[in-house]
Amino acid sequence: MRDYLVRRTISMIPTLLGITIIVFAFIEWAPGDAATAILGSRAKDGEVEFTQAELDRLRHELGLDRPAPVRYLEWLVGLTRGDLGTSLATMRPVSDLISLRMGPTLELMVTAFLLSSVLGVALGAISALRRYSATDHILTVAGMLGISTPTFYIGLLALFIFSIQLGMFPLGGRVSPGATDFVSRLHHLVLPAFILGLDLTAALMRFARSSLLEVLKSDYITTARSKGLAGPRVVLVHAFRNALIPMIVILGMRLPILIGGSVVIETVFDWPGMGSFYIAGVRGRDYPIIMTVTLLSAFAVLAASILVDVLTAAADPRVRLESKREG
Repeated sequence: MRDYLVRRTISMIPTLLGITIIVFAFIEWAPGDAATAILGSRAKDGEVEFTQAELDRLRHELGLDRPAPVRYLEWLVGLTRGDLGTSLATMRPVSDLISLRMGPTLELMVTAFLLSSVLGVALGAISALRRYSATDHILTVAGMLGISTPTFYIGLLALFIFSIQLGMFPLGGRVSPGATDFVSRLHHLVLPAFILGLDLTAALMRFARSSLLEVLKSDYITTARSKGLAGPRVVLVHAFRNALIPMIVILGMRLPILIGGSVVIETVFDWPGMGSFYIAGVRGRDYPIIMTVTLLSAFAVLAASILVDVLTAAADPRVRLESKREG
């Protein structure tokens, strides 16, 4: 197992390298650059329209007049030393900016993941145990709506209903002005976390239902029931563990959905996390920010894939033996 993990970890390096090259190339091919964005924002604030000489001077100050391969290699060499670069817009180290944004994003994503995992598995089990009932039909329709409806639309609709119309939740932000207590932060967290995890909840519910139904049809479940074992014990002890194995895969593979969804939800709910930070970097053509956030996101997705393999091997002895054989 250890050799397997070492090989998988090493295989991540060329993948991450290729992603950074592709992202940097797209940044270079996109119209405009950080200097154009900076001077353009100043012009919008009422200052005099910038001239080509000013643009050339700012590009030289930011190092944007150097060849693209040189700038990419400098960023890559700095990365090997733990230097994530400097924001072109604020001239602050990217690592400092990310340290301020990482906490709120992890808070939002972990809460959304936990909520969606518990609700998805529980509702899927209820739907499976009450197959073809009114409850099953209602949950099926709700799941299809949750999967097919865009996250940004649900977020805006939730803000309009629960924040503007009913006043149950704040309009946005992570905490109310002047408040630092846990209750205030939880009040701001609940709605965006629930909306972020809604897609995962719906998908997991449908997957849990089908997985549990398939296990309940197995011969060993029929045998357990014929021996007089109680229904709850058959479901929880015998059926649920085997149904959980494929659910582990979908939980891990839905991490990219959470990462992509966090960009949308943080923008809709004005959440001060990595998603809104990334959007600001894209708008400002701030390539050190874009490169670093993309790299961290790609690393998280690849690491989740390895974690899924490990958890699946822990839950299924056959997978564990296969992992040892590969090692």
